[in-house]
Amino acid sequence: MIWTFGQQFSVQFIGFFVSIILARLLSPAEFGLIGMLSIVITVGRNLMDSGLTSSIVRTEKADNRDFSTVFIINLIGSVIIYIIIFLIAPFIGAFYKQEILISIIRVYSLTIIFQAFMSVQNAVLTRELNFKAMMVIQIPSVLIGGIIGIVLAYYGFGVWSLVYMYVCQSLISSMQHWIYSSWRPTWIFDKSRFKSHFNFGYKITLAGLLESIYQNLYVIIIGKYFSATQLGYYNRAFSLRQLPISNISAAIGKVTYPILSSISGDDAKLRGYYQKLIQQITFWIAPMMIISIILAEPLFRFLLTEKWLPAVPYFQILCITGIIYPLQAYNYNIIKVKGRTDLTLKIQIVKKVYAIIGIFCALSFGIYGLLIFQLLAAVIDYSIDCFFSKKLIDYSISNQLRDIAPSIFIASVVGLMIWFLDQSVFLAYKFSDLNRLAIGMLLYFVSYLTISHFLQLSAAKDIKELIFRR
Repeated sequence: MIWTFGQQFSVQFIGFFVSIILARLLSPAEFGLIGMLSIVITVGRNLMDSGLTSSIVRTEKADNRDFSTVFIINLIGSVIIYIIIFLIAPFIGAFYKQEILISIIRVYSLTIIFQAFMSVQNAVLTRELNFKAMMVIQIPSVLIGGIIGIVLAYYGFGVWSLVYMYVCQSLISSMQHWIYSSWRPTWIFDKSRFKSHFNFGYKITLAGLLESIYQNLYVIIIGKYFSATQLGYYNRAFSLRQLPISNISAAIGKVTYPILSSISGDDAKLRGYYQKLIQQITFWIAPMMIISIILAEPLFRFLLTEKWLPAVPYFQILCITGIIYPLQAYNYNIIKVKGRTDLTLKIQIVKKVYAIIGIFCALSFGIYGLLIFQLLAAVIDYSIDCFFSKKLIDYSISNQLRDIAPSIFIASVVGLMIWFLDQSVFLAYKFSDLNRLAIGMLLYFVSYLTISHFLQLSAAKDIKELIFRR
């Protein structure tokens, strides 16, 4: 967990400052152009892997025959997918009425091939819980790629600075996986092993594709029916919202998936772990999202300058959704840990059918209608996933709400106090954006942690015991 958090925070810290510099050098429209390609790249990567590496991670006695078989399939698949994307690039450019997208996507989608070269090595490191090596791999990749992107942006390369940054990051990461992983592929292809991994993975892949298409559907619609600039605002608001979520929930999920898979047969033990996991996620994510909502305007103006202020309302709505999203994701993860990939596909089909209908209904209300529906859909998705948590490990939505409500309540009450202070004192005395952020966040988290300590919240007690025990 320590190495994984080290990786997440260091990578996000570097990426955050790189994105801030690039946001000052580039226009929202240029970020919007990259956002238009996200669906193609995401779908391409999902199809390339087909859930095979996830199957490797959870297979108890995987050996070189498993690893080499998956490596060969991923490599061949990545080349085929790249060729398909190369050929359909003109149609993507025509769809968005952006001719420049043709050449951009042909270069950007090289990352799919680079991903194929390192996917099995990454799975092997995950199986070994060698998160130290994964941290050492990630930091130089993000740092060198970020420097390249900043230099190119400074010299006027525009959107291409973002393209080359992502391509370089992927290439450097792939090379380092081969350096730090001791496993090397052999030309072994075992049909029976492939069939076993594919039977597990294809359902996850199809479910993942539905989720990816759904998540990027907002990007597609905003890019198609609005403008590249508005898409840039949405993407910047979304990526800034994701910063704490990626740091905390992604890091915990990365460590816990292989561990929880090993106790998937013990429902009582699994339920106990998930209870603590969800309490910890809420304990940290809820206050970060709430203080972000309160101080969104000075945050955007200080970090990104005035030109990004139209993204503030998008960001505030997305932050509310951000409290729910990790809870929904971890409940959904229970199904995968239990090996019920048949359910993952069925659930995703049901979710996405009503979601797609809802999105097109919300489109008539403009971009705010889309954002409000995204919040509503997150609540419904959480309810559906909790239904299966109840069936699989007897952890119902009422029990979950009882476990997470104290953290959300305290975070909200303290948030109202800081909002009142900001509006009545900080603005009245014309505090600078930096002072509003520094003082507001300091007072908020000191108050939140102090109250949580005195009220003996379970999550606060657990983290305190972990720290002092170490």
